[in-house]
Amino acid sequence: MKTRHEKRTAYAVLVLPAVIIYLAVVTFPTIFSVLLSLTNYNGGPIFGNPDIQFVGFKSYLWMFTEPAGNFYTALKNNMLIVGVSVLGQIPLGFMLAYILSRKLISRGNSFFQTMIYLPNVISSIIIGVLFNSIIYGRNSVLMDIRRIFNPSAVYTISNKPMVPVLLVILWMYTGFYMIIFLANMQRINPSVIEAARIDGAKESDILLHITLPALAGVIITTAILAISGSLKTFDLLYAMTNGGPAGQTRVLSLYMYQSAFQGAPNYPLANAISTVMVIISMILIVIVMGLGKKFNKEEA
Repeated sequence: MKTRHEKRTAYAVLVLPAVIIYLAVVTFPTIFSVLLSLTNYNGGPIFGNPDIQFVGFKSYLWMFTEPAGNFYTALKNNMLIVGVSVLGQIPLGFMLAYILSRKLISRGNSFFQTMIYLPNVISSIIIGVLFNSIIYGRNSVLMDIRRIFNPSAVYTISNKPMVPVLLVILWMYTGFYMIIFLANMQRINPSVIEAARIDGAKESDILLHITLPALAGVIITTAILAISGSLKTFDLLYAMTNGGPAGQTRVLSLYMYQSAFQGAPNYPLANAISTVMVIISMILIVIVMGLGKKFNKEEA
């Protein structure tokens, strides 16, 4: 029989590789990023910045007070994406999954399921380039359609350029949440639903009193996934608009990338933006988890 010391040694040997990888890949870069945001490092001697000096929260202060308000524009756009993800993708994905799982459509369930999930198989870069050619640009499809009805039409940008982006995001990721809900709905015991039907329950009663309570934990998980994914949205926006026109579709991750790698590098600002992104994500996730616990207590 193994002694307690031998068991602890075995656990340590098994866990140690994972801990080392986590420290090297997650913990160290996070701490280094925070420390770098508190310095004036902008690329070293190559960019005329030979000495690294501690400047405190100078980058954070500049980010929050810059006259152009780039941070607040990016933050607003990110919150719009969070809103579309949590209040659009999740409810829509849930309803589509419910319709498919309950077979409320007589034929073509597999076809509709495939078509709804298909955007998740396509690369975000490809989708961004595709919709950029459809919506934005002087030679876009929408502009060509306008010229058919009005040959003298000139190229103009909508005063709400985030609307097409939000519609594309809604279309792209709804299928992902549909699959999650559909997989979990199939775990609900069919006999419970049949018993409710025999007792005279309507479809709305089954939805509100059986399906929703059974998927409460899944809804919280999908909300966390939606929030974390929305705050790190980058590739689609980079390919579709690159933050344009005039920075109106810039998000925090794109603002961070542009600060670090476009023009004169400003690594402290880029790391300050990433730190704020992590803090905002943690705050929103804590709020969602708190609401989830409150909901579960009320259900109990």
